[in-house]
Amino acid sequence: MSLSSNKEMTIKSFDWRILEMEITCYRDSEIKREKRTLPATTYNLAIKLLARCETKQLFIPIRSMQYLAIVDTEEFVFVDSQRKCWVDIAWQNFHSHEREALNQPIEYEAVFYREDQTDLMQRLQSEFPFALSAMMARQAPRGQAKIISFRQRTLTDNP
Repeated sequence: MSLSSNKEMTIKSFDWRILEMEITCYRDSEIKREKRTLPATTYNLAIKLLARCETKQLFIPIRSMQYLAIVDTEEFVFVDSQRKCWVDIAWQNFHSHEREALNQPIEYEAVFYREDQTDLMQRLQSEFPFALSAMMARQAPRGQAKIISFRQRTLTDNP
């Protein structure tokens, strides 16, 4: 999905219900770009969900905001249900390789494609983690776990 220089992107993916889905998104001209940080738990959860996705694009509905987050390895884009296929905000250039521990926040760049998106950005940073958690809960293994018992070795056992 990495289309920083292109204005159009087409994404094919499977959602969690195994339905094929294709979305074409467009970008207006970039209004502004700013450096921000993302909590490690949010970034790690997004990457963990993405790793489970066969097509390497993940669609995450943010129902409380009527937004769709589209996640890939290079950027997260956010599309409003009212504007359908136009990207409002993109989070790009994650500096995850620069952190020394997995629990450190990730620096990234927020790219704004519309004016006056400060309130939207704050809301996305608080609601996106909830949407990720909800998706992770839907993908949690169901059923009983099987416990395998191993026989403890004694000194007389041969390796």
